[in-house]
Amino acid sequence: MGLSSLNPFGSSTSTPTSPKPSADGAFIAPDRTSRAKCYEARDAFFQCLDKNGILDAIKDEEKARQGCGDVEKAFGRDCAGSWVTYFKQRRVMEWKKQQTLNKIEAEGGWVPEGAATPAASQPQMPR
Repeated sequence: MGLSSLNPFGSSTSTPTSPKPSADGAFIAPDRTSRAKCYEARDAFFQCLDKNGILDAIKDEEKARQGCGDVEKAFGRDCAGSWVTYFKQRRVMEWKKQQTLNKIEAEGGWVPEGAATPAASQPQMPR
């Protein structure tokens, strides 16, 4: 297995934004520009998922590929593989968290200020 196949920052092909290994062999963390590019790709992918009525891109992988394949490829190219997985899992976790908070409020319970996830980052699922 070559070193390029272990690259956690997207595709195995070399790109200008690919991270370089440090002296100890670990990859250097992405810089601010790389992170911004990753976040833009993530946001575009999540908007596509919302448009196609998909909450969980891991569970509904085939549906996500069919509806958002090109956008997902850009997401995978611009973000570390571990980041892609993390963001996909967090999307579902944040939705579930918001549903729980909504239920607590509907039942008259107290929700601490700031506990709710901002609406702009919440998927509008399921319908």
